Amino acid sequence: MTLIKSISGIRGTIGGKASHNFTPIDIVLFTSAFAEWVKLNHLHHDILTVVVGRDARISGEMVHALVVNTLVACGINVIDIGLATTPTTEMAVIAEQAQGGIIITASHNPKEWNALKLLNKYGEFISQCDGEQIIRLSQQADMCFASVDRLGKIEKKDYLNYHIQKILELPLVLKEEIAQKKFKIIVDTINSVGAIAIPPLLSALGVEQTTILNGNPDGHFSHNPEPLDEYLTDIKRKVKEHNADLGIVVDPDVDRLVFVCEDGTLFGEEYTLVAIADYVLQHYKEGVVVSNLSSSRALIDIAQKHGGKCYQAAVGEVNVVELMKKTQAILGGEGNGGIIVPQLHYGRDALVGIALFLSHLSIANKKISELRNEYPSYVMIKHKIEWHQNTDFSEIKEKLKEKLCAQSFNEMDGIRADFERSWIHCRPSNTEPIIRLYVEAPSQQEANELLNIVQSIIQSIC
Repeated sequence: MTLIKSISGIRGTIGGKASHNFTPIDIVLFTSAFAEWVKLNHLHHDILTVVVGRDARISGEMVHALVVNTLVACGINVIDIGLATTPTTEMAVIAEQAQGGIIITASHNPKEWNALKLLNKYGEFISQCDGEQIIRLSQQADMCFASVDRLGKIEKKDYLNYHIQKILELPLVLKEEIAQKKFKIIVDTINSVGAIAIPPLLSALGVEQTTILNGNPDGHFSHNPEPLDEYLTDIKRKVKEHNADLGIVVDPDVDRLVFVCEDGTLFGEEYTLVAIADYVLQHYKEGVVVSNLSSSRALIDIAQKHGGKCYQAAVGEVNVVELMKKTQAILGGEGNGGIIVPQLHYGRDALVGIALFLSHLSIANKKISELRNEYPSYVMIKHKIEWHQNTDFSEIKEKLKEKLCAQSFNEMDGIRADFERSWIHCRPSNTEPIIRLYVEAPSQQEANELLNIVQSIIQSIC
């Protein structure tokens, strides 16, 4: 079964049987449920508008047609921005003062997957409560469609230039300094919408020497689209061969961001947020940054270095955003290379991440590898353990608390145990029958030892 309905939307593999895979019937049903939710939450609006954008997946055009025309059938107007990044779609919702948005993307999943990600009127991912309501509406399947005189209308727009201009207006984006450095950059856009968005962004920042790898936005991913070290052999090699200053890698919907050093090594997805936080906190002393419980401890170290504070939320962008608002954070994100800049919008945005990182690099007057070596060095292991839910997770938590001599425990999202220089985070997956286990320590040996200890405790129960 490869259809997953969650509080953030619906995703699955194309083809197969309805209610088991991501089929036209499921797409129409879930889009109709979202339309019903929009109506129920905006009863006093005579005209309702939803923004729709998509990544370049092979199935994207088909799914897009179903989504747009279902909204029209529900009497909702559509601002169709076509091929667009996730953050561009989020910003379009705000600019249009729309009542919601749908992003058609399966993010870093392989080409056979697609998904509908749902946005509220603020251009942010819907809350758990709203997600649960939409799932109930889809289960009830009691939608009322519009009469012929009240069908919605479609208007096509392009929001990329608007997005780029808003990035250039940020005070910490140093366009002139970036242009003066004459950076030579190689970009892997994975044959998706990054190929459309990143070249004009770099051009607007004054970068003239850009080489694009996998730059045909046709959805035929040339490698696994998750921007992890083992899938980035090509760009790492070409950065060295071309004597480039750095490499840039994004996922198919451009909300995750990874850098490659001039020597062909990976800067590290966990350190994207760390480096940008270092830059931002230099200008906003004692500021607040927010990440999730599974993100690197290096971010806490950097915040403390600048006299600031780092708070951690439960895993999930919506949880990070909620805590950012509560703490009035100047920056947030997650360890998967996601950057959230509230001055721009409350969503992970690789485009603004690129602009801020290049600004940081341009005034640091260092090679990117030298910049990386300035940050605290930790080793993180991300591991999965099969779990068929025949064991209550609370039992696992209690056993870990009993066996681990930790300085503190946090049970907000699974359980996190912090030690003097290391930590573990253990949580059940929301989408798979597995337990996700994160371990971070100052060395590979310490990380391996801690992983083995925690694994043995969990497996003794499961």
